[in-house]
Amino acid sequence: MVEDGLLELSPELQSLITPEQAWYYRIIPCTQTSSEIIFYTDSGFFRDELLEEIELVLGKSVRVKKIESHLIQRTLSRFYRKAQGHGKIIQVQSGQADDFLSKLIIEARQLGSSDIHIEIYDEKARVRIRIDGMLVERYKVSRLDYPALINKIKIRAQLDIAEKRLPQDGRIRFNESGLKVDIRVSVLPTLHGEKIVLRLLGNDAANIEIGNLGFNETELKRYLEGIKRPNGILLISGPTGSGKTTTLYATLKILNEEKRNIVTVEDPIEYTLEGINQVQLKESIGLGFASALRTFLRQDPDIIMLGEIRDGETAQMAIRAALTGHLVLSTIHTNSAWGTVSRLIDMGVPPFLLSQTLNTSVAQRLLRLLCPHCKQEAPLAENALPPAFQPPQKLETHFIPVGCEQCFDTGYKGRKAIYEIIPVDFSVSEMIRRNENHIQPLLQTKGIQTLGENAFQLFKSGETSLEEVYPLLMNTQ
Repeated sequence: MVEDGLLELSPELQSLITPEQAWYYRIIPCTQTSSEIIFYTDSGFFRDELLEEIELVLGKSVRVKKIESHLIQRTLSRFYRKAQGHGKIIQVQSGQADDFLSKLIIEARQLGSSDIHIEIYDEKARVRIRIDGMLVERYKVSRLDYPALINKIKIRAQLDIAEKRLPQDGRIRFNESGLKVDIRVSVLPTLHGEKIVLRLLGNDAANIEIGNLGFNETELKRYLEGIKRPNGILLISGPTGSGKTTTLYATLKILNEEKRNIVTVEDPIEYTLEGINQVQLKESIGLGFASALRTFLRQDPDIIMLGEIRDGETAQMAIRAALTGHLVLSTIHTNSAWGTVSRLIDMGVPPFLLSQTLNTSVAQRLLRLLCPHCKQEAPLAENALPPAFQPPQKLETHFIPVGCEQCFDTGYKGRKAIYEIIPVDFSVSEMIRRNENHIQPLLQTKGIQTLGENAFQLFKSGETSLEEVYPLLMNTQ
């Protein structure tokens, strides 16, 4: 059966062959009986003399159905993605071949996924994984098998399998086939059954380097000057999934020296760093950001990292910590670096205190990069850019995503962070104290580029697409 230009493939069928076998022979499992397996294969590639070799490899009788090459190509790219990255490729042992959950977690980590979505609808159930910030469907699960999969996850997360009406949260410590990963489990009752999202955590921050995140030379210099200050608040703003935590951990790696006492409170702890005291948030017992920060001040800290400033109480405690000589690093949800100032004032922080304590304000976004193997140059229409955006130069062409086996048939491969950094010097501090909002002319005189301007540079260089930068160009003043 063909759906959206792809061959429909159940988890049971997909597990019959490895990605290496699927790509080498260009075959897709179709059906299986007790005596034989039937495969779809490439009408323009497959040779009949390969049948005997496949039968020898699989130990079963094999038949093939030849179909169009483009269907084979797209299905291979979607369901048999080759493992990427420089990490060790973990092989699923034969004893775990039937354990779909273990296979799913191992595969998701190999593919660099951050989340696994397991969801059910009226007529079907599916599994999607998030790669480079976008969800991609990987498996279809029969409605009959779906409850067993949900219960297996609940048991491993120590959740109540009898409770199907209320949301539940748990944690799995996965340690199989040489892979160690902490998984945050969220169960949500929906119209047709329970949906589960698995967030893959437990990454070692040893490989995170601040020079590889996306800062240009000027931005990196401004940022490093901010973290070298002995006190004050450094805030990184942006939506969920924009890489704020990764930037903070790269910062902590630089600051992590024997002479400093560094404490963090996070929800959840996404990376581990030797030499830093990390605390997991536990709202259920009263351990929130504000209460943890209150305790931290009695722990003789030099640097404090808060996972997020969510409310006025936490903001007031962060201000107090900065006033008493500590360097505070945190994140906040705003649309721009200057929007952080308005957000904190709305939370009840007096402008005169904020002007004394805010050290550096950073806004951050992650943009998907076009796959270098398949991107294509195309003419750029005159009205393609947002009407409010005035490009510094006219572009005749741009690059568009296509899709190939290297990029999971998405047209994109990897992501890059872009930044907007406002160092708070005397002139900026005065504007904060007077609660003035029209700061753009001042930032322009200081040569501070906005998120939109940095996004356009990435677009102009052919590294990303118009659809990725369009929302940021719309917000450029």
